[in-house]
Amino acid sequence: MKELTLRQIEVLRAVMLAGTIKGAADLLNVSSPGISRLIRHLEDSLGLRLFERKAGLFVPAEEARAIFEMVHQVYRQVENLNESVAALRKGEDVGVAFACAPSIAQFIAARSIRGIRTRFPDLAIDLNILKIEEMVDYLLLEKGEFVVMSSLTNNAALESAELAVGRVVAIMPDDHPLAAQPVVSVQDLVNYPIVGVDPKDPYGRILAAPFTNAGLDVPYSMRGRFAQSVVSLVRHGLGVALIDEFSVAEVYMPGVARRALVEGGEITAYVVTKKGRQMSSFAEFAIEQFRRELTKATERTAWDDAPTSRSKSGGQIESSS
Repeated sequence: MKELTLRQIEVLRAVMLAGTIKGAADLLNVSSPGISRLIRHLEDSLGLRLFERKAGLFVPAEEARAIFEMVHQVYRQVENLNESVAALRKGEDVGVAFACAPSIAQFIAARSIRGIRTRFPDLAIDLNILKIEEMVDYLLLEKGEFVVMSSLTNNAALESAELAVGRVVAIMPDDHPLAAQPVVSVQDLVNYPIVGVDPKDPYGRILAAPFTNAGLDVPYSMRGRFAQSVVSLVRHGLGVALIDEFSVAEVYMPGVARRALVEGGEITAYVVTKKGRQMSSFAEFAIEQFRRELTKATERTAWDDAPTSRSKSGGQIESSS
């Protein structure tokens, strides 16, 4: 006995619903003769009468009712499958968990999540903010699929990939004397109270590098544990600071002026994952959103409105940021 194909099942159901060959053809957007031939061929192949012809109507034959009940069940399952696929495309009943360093969580994470939410409006998102020493357990215990960090870790069970390279910039209160300059040097900063992160911390070491490279001690008058703390202290007039541009990658930051650093300085954002773990498609999409937003933050920024001022020699200094 010949097995039914999905196309034959589809035609059977259409004839059963419409009651006529023409009606079934209209449902399937095909020609009536094709439907008629398929039904005759199917009945001949199966050796069964599937429909009674009564006054031009096709009524399911009594002996074929069990077949049509199974056809209904098949279509219900197909509909359920299609609904599940549609839900998955929107992110329903599924989720993705990941983590960020505090400096990246401040602005970049929110922008990245906005992109994720646009693509998967119903996806459950679990964002964690981690210190670098918490990252290993988070990934190895599979609490999340990836972490976006500004420091690397030497762990053979983890692997890292570069997402973007940003700058170290100077920040100060917006009414500070240094805010009148288009660019700032570490030599300028040491004349004022400086806020920073412990240089023994991997992130703090990156921020302190322009000072140490210039042969200067890091003269912090106060320290904050995270980038957000440093920015807050500066905003409240308690000092000036060096910070990574990802931490201040917002168009409007009232109370804070941002200036390019003469000596330069770089900070790299990495995505860190558990080696050998297969990423979900949601995690892969999320990583690309982070890459996109981090890269945008390293382009000529919308806040690059530093004033043009006269240098001591009388020449014009143009902002290099």
